[in-house]
Amino acid sequence: MQFLKRHKLVNLFFVLMLTVALVAGCTTTTQPKETSEKQTEQGTTETQKSGEAAEQVSEIKIGAIYPLSGSAAATGEDLANGVKLAVEIINGSYPDLNLPLAKDAGLPNLGGAKIKLILADHQASPEKGASEAERLITQEKVVALVGSYHSSVTATASQTAERYGIPFVNGESTSPTLTKRGFKWFFRTTPDDQIFSENFFQFLDDLKEKGLISDPKLALLYENTLWGSEVGKFEKQFAAEYGYNVVEDINYPAKSTNLNSEVQKLKAAKPDILLQASYVSDAILSMKTYKELDFNVDAILAMDAGFIAPEFLKVLNEDGEYILSREVWALDLAKNKPMIKLVNDMFKERFGTNMDGNSARAFTAMLVLADAINRAGSVEPEAIQQALLETNIPAEQLIMPWKGIKFDPETHQNVLGSGIIVQIQNGEYVTVWPWNLASKDLIWPMPKWSDR
Repeated sequence: MQFLKRHKLVNLFFVLMLTVALVAGCTTTTQPKETSEKQTEQGTTETQKSGEAAEQVSEIKIGAIYPLSGSAAATGEDLANGVKLAVEIINGSYPDLNLPLAKDAGLPNLGGAKIKLILADHQASPEKGASEAERLITQEKVVALVGSYHSSVTATASQTAERYGIPFVNGESTSPTLTKRGFKWFFRTTPDDQIFSENFFQFLDDLKEKGLISDPKLALLYENTLWGSEVGKFEKQFAAEYGYNVVEDINYPAKSTNLNSEVQKLKAAKPDILLQASYVSDAILSMKTYKELDFNVDAILAMDAGFIAPEFLKVLNEDGEYILSREVWALDLAKNKPMIKLVNDMFKERFGTNMDGNSARAFTAMLVLADAINRAGSVEPEAIQQALLETNIPAEQLIMPWKGIKFDPETHQNVLGSGIIVQIQNGEYVTVWPWNLASKDLIWPMPKWSDR
């Protein structure tokens, strides 16, 4: 009996071991398949390119972090509207638009999956930007992020994305340091302030050739966050390289409520041309102070930002006339690229205003990200990252006046971007430089306040 009991126990032991082995065997046979699928997702395969979905998903969450409240709320709304229009075009079917993903509804390589946009408000706070990025990643489960306009906020929000290994595509922050951090997950489509700052001095040299200036005295005025400080640094650098004399160099606290002392210093220096970098509330305040204190120069060369925000002309009206600003986009570029008018008409119909350089860049960044996700055929971060690295969108598929979009493999900066200069004439931003893209003649010098 004891032998039989022992025999039964041995048999039971072997049955249990066999069951465990079978279960383990089932597990090990499925694991390589999952690994193989993941490896396929991380590269752009011919099958994916031909339209076969690598994953079956119906909705793809993308987070967009912008200043939707506070002093830059109007700009944030404009940026968000640009992204919203891009998502509408991606999710719909617009065969007349030669844009990435416009012709098919949704992402064809992901079975027509639609983008779900989740907006977040950073309130112009770097700390809030970082926390919102974390919330979007950990709670909303977004697969990628776009934003965040303010360079200082983009710096912290993208650092959070880097920590979690989530792609972050930036369309409108221009601090050069953003692409010099060695980040693997951060990509930028817009040119940076180093490029834009040099554009100013190339423009001044062209004015010399036309005999409009000879040896002008320059003054610099810029807000003291990361963005403004770097603009000031590069403008001083290029002034020296191009041989221009800077007679005053002033930085001021961002979101100032009074700029009287700064403007008095400018008046005392008697510059011919002012180079200024300000967000919208400061840009409006400075213009009001210039008029109040009768500060006059031949030109104000603005580093866009507040000077191209919709709120700028809404508040200042004719007092905002004649400002020159670096830009990346202007509506009059439609004369050479009719698609710009088609997209702007859609934007104006939905949001009641024309696009500007901010909304156009945010629009473009979202298209670039969605295009990469589609080419990846996957929502896996590594696959999206690799597809971004392989991005090569030609000029004819953009509403921007760029040669295209292609990212440097090390810095992830778009190497095909460039700037233009616009002037406010009769309430419109018109292209005046480079000369071959100009739609209107430059008004030089700007009239004195007493002559307006």
